[in-house]
Amino acid sequence: MTRPNAPSMPVEIGLTAAIVAVQDDQPVILVAKSGTVDADAALPTGPFDPIAHRTLEIGLRSWVSAQTGVPLGYVEQLYTFGDRGRHAHAGDLDPHVVSVGYLALTRIGETDDAVSAAGFRPWYSFFPWEDFRDRRPPVLDDIILPALARWAEAEPKAAASRGLSRKERVRILFGLEGARFDDENVLERYELLYESGLVAEAARDARANNTAGPDGLGEPLRFDHRRILATAMGRLRAKIKYRPVIFELMPETFTLTALQRTAEAISGRHLHKQNFRRLVEASAVVEPTGEMTHATGGRPAALFRFRRDVLQERPAPGLRVSARA
Repeated sequence: MTRPNAPSMPVEIGLTAAIVAVQDDQPVILVAKSGTVDADAALPTGPFDPIAHRTLEIGLRSWVSAQTGVPLGYVEQLYTFGDRGRHAHAGDLDPHVVSVGYLALTRIGETDDAVSAAGFRPWYSFFPWEDFRDRRPPVLDDIILPALARWAEAEPKAAASRGLSRKERVRILFGLEGARFDDENVLERYELLYESGLVAEAARDARANNTAGPDGLGEPLRFDHRRILATAMGRLRAKIKYRPVIFELMPETFTLTALQRTAEAISGRHLHKQNFRRLVEASAVVEPTGEMTHATGGRPAALFRFRRDVLQERPAPGLRVSARA
């Protein structure tokens, strides 16, 4: 119902892209360069023009190409982000932007001509608690879990009785007391950190009783962009298990070691070498080229390529990696 005498608020549709590539065994995200020194970085964002663009995806590909010079391969719509309040203020009459988020993949070697207004940043610089490849992230035990324990203890009893308690949510999402740390729950973990006031966006958005988050909890992004990026990360981690999207990040030919490192980069987990190779062999998603490479620095390694016939052979030809913390 329209409020009497209330000014109308225009609504704009924006298209926001989490554009992922892999560089030097690190997943990286394309971010737009901020116009001011103190401004947070942002994901590439552009308006949807219903006259110039027949579909949302056509609009996304058009302005990403024009603004960044980055060619997109696989593109998938994630979610529509329309919450009012994350960056709005009382009396704010600026257009309310409803942002349609996308996951897009590209190959870093195809982005050499990207304009200087954008650059790639490691995605674990935004989510350092998600990278278990070398060891358990120290930020978990040094900062996050002690702070969340204090937050959980402070929960009012009435609130705890209405659903899962704060303590139980922390236990499930961070794999405590025998719970499994699900690598796909990136968004849910970020939202818990936002709710508890630990990430910088919570203070920026003036959430009640929140102060600036402690150092070490990742770089903030403008607006809801870290939330969109978390959604993209969780989606990609899930997707590589049942669709061959990982090959959108690989060159035409690659070694099995390079494929494993890319899978590890995305999942944030170390994968056992022999188990991974048995998994690849059983899935029949790659085939040997008959060529070798000496670029590994050691013994010559066989080169493989994605076997596209697998798309016609079965409906879910992914790499069913089991990533556990």
